[in-house]
Amino acid sequence: MSLYDDALGLAPDLVRLRHDLHRFPELGLALPRTQERVLEALDGLPLEVSRGSALSSVTAVLRGGRPGPVVLLRADMDGLPITEKAPVSFAADNGAMHACGHDLHTAMLAGSAHLLAARRDRLHGDVVFMFQPGEEGWDGAGAMLAEGVLDAAGRRPVAAYALHVASTMPHGEFSSRRGPILAASDALNVTVHGAGGHGSMPHRAMDPVPAACEMVAALQTMVTRRFDVFDPVVVTVGLLRAGTQRNIIPESARFEATVRTFSAEARAKVAETVVELVASVAAAHGLRAEVEYLPEYPVTVTDGAETDFLAETVREVFGEERYRTMANPMTGSEDFSRVLEAVPGSFAWLGAAPKGADPDDLPLNHSPYAEFDDAVLPEGAALYAELATRRLAA
Repeated sequence: MSLYDDALGLAPDLVRLRHDLHRFPELGLALPRTQERVLEALDGLPLEVSRGSALSSVTAVLRGGRPGPVVLLRADMDGLPITEKAPVSFAADNGAMHACGHDLHTAMLAGSAHLLAARRDRLHGDVVFMFQPGEEGWDGAGAMLAEGVLDAAGRRPVAAYALHVASTMPHGEFSSRRGPILAASDALNVTVHGAGGHGSMPHRAMDPVPAACEMVAALQTMVTRRFDVFDPVVVTVGLLRAGTQRNIIPESARFEATVRTFSAEARAKVAETVVELVASVAAAHGLRAEVEYLPEYPVTVTDGAETDFLAETVREVFGEERYRTMANPMTGSEDFSRVLEAVPGSFAWLGAAPKGADPDDLPLNHSPYAEFDDAVLPEGAALYAELATRRLAA
């Protein structure tokens, strides 16, 4: 039987695991229940298992029966601080939600461990299974790298792969691209300091609100006039806060923005440019601005050869029509970028919209209404296992 046939046989177990994880999502780097559930799912397999120190990670190494290199497979495990509204029988009720499908990723990777363990004697090398907390803004991948996940097998992987489900992609469609696939993500936090006063006499105060508003508008102009349109930059101000009442000029105003870029050059330039711009606008108003520019995740860049290999594997296992090359990268970000900075590899999307549904009518990942079809679980598990098996043999 093929790996995919065996994965279909595991489907009931994968669904049960996914539903259990979905009911009890945990946030950030501390996922004690999720960690224990993963350890239970791996129990009895011939794996060298270790837990993280600074985070609730699980690293498992499968030693192949034949000599060869190391391949790493990764799944993220954390949820989001969203109250679930999806109409599913296994919805969470603890104020958190697996709205980005990490419960599916975890079940798929656990499934691939079972598939590969059953073929251990035929594996030409070792597989590292990286179960990672804290992808949603906590840099769990960076923490696992610091704790040595890349050296878990005693030597560095020659390739690394990750899958990510999408609630608005056609069911069962795999998609990736060579080069940049996801943006770098950085944070811009600005506090404009002025002097408070009565709203009827602004000349007797130093109003920070107009300056903050001017900065927000100027950032959008900066993006269109200081950066190459073919190397895009996205700046979105998601928080703007000032004052307590309409007739009070506040002492300060604050805004926070996310900055997305697709090259190291644009990322470095925008970090310098936004600080200069904000300081200049503040000075023009006779005010002072406190600026924090906080680097987060680098650009997620897939290796060309590894991405071609992934596409070829999908086509051979599932059919030519099941793989689509992305025309453009997405402006989301991923801490798997840290792994791909150190190891050549690839990242692929897997469409998890219900069969027959129009993806354009469905809620996006991170929506409280987001839903993911269980039927893709064996497909993801099979692809993880196929990538490891074929890459080791190569």
